[in-house]
Amino acid sequence: MGTLSRWDLVRHETLGIGRVEAVFGPGENPKCAVYFPRNDQQLMVPREELSPLSATEAAAFDLVKLALYDLRAEDAPQTELAERWTGGELVLKPASPERESKTIPLDTFFHKIVMLRDRLRVLEQHINAHKSLSDADKVQVQQYITRIYGTLTTFNILFKNREDQFIGQKGED
Repeated sequence: MGTLSRWDLVRHETLGIGRVEAVFGPGENPKCAVYFPRNDQQLMVPREELSPLSATEAAAFDLVKLALYDLRAEDAPQTELAERWTGGELVLKPASPERESKTIPLDTFFHKIVMLRDRLRVLEQHINAHKSLSDADKVQVQQYITRIYGTLTTFNILFKNREDQFIGQKGED
């Protein structure tokens, strides 16, 4: 099981990822005070319910937190929805007629897509600047991000300006 100490990143099955704030009791039933950012609360959790994150997972978690902090701090330029979609709706209609459809304003959906794109860009910058990751690790993570961009090109139709769109992996030059 290993020992846990203050500041270790851990995973709990239902509470998600958290950071150990304190460890109490070296005996049979040690407990940890763990801060869970998803719930914004600190809880006392039995040690056996926690598993430590690997060094790679911990580095990725810290990078994502840093990226989110930077994204909130920066004053990003406004990305515009293509005019033909302004005021439109995204309708999710289940196959079963007994089930209710879900309608989402396209402006809201577009805003979520733009936030995702911007967070991926910041994450990409932090990975490239990370001092602890090897060049091989940076390339591997960068390839995953490029594939994510490629998957998201479906949503390019929503962007007014081409330079704001997702770009996936391109062919050889």
